[in-house]
Amino acid sequence: MDELVAQVRHALNQAGFEVVGGIDHRMPGLQVNETPAGVLVAWATSDGFAALAADQPGRDCRDGMRVAVQAAVSGLMTSLGYTVTGTLNGDIIVLVKGGDGG
Repeated sequence: MDELVAQVRHALNQAGFEVVGGIDHRMPGLQVNETPAGVLVAWATSDGFAALAADQPGRDCRDGMRVAVQAAVSGLMTSLGYTVTGTLNGDIIVLVKGGDGG
């Protein structure tokens, strides 16, 4: 599974995403970590963006950005041949490419 984590990190980096280590929702960027189901890709905003989003009355910009980031990550990974699924809290799980074990 370490190889899949490395492949996902590499693909996201090459596409221009800010990939940060581990899963720590205090650290902004895409966080990539191994899970039993595959590779979890979670997105966390910076405190500055959260404050900016909070200043928008009647809108939650974070939700809109989360949807956009999910769509971009899902589209990228799917275009590279990976199977992608979502989690209940809006994160993404990337499964082994083509179901062939790597």
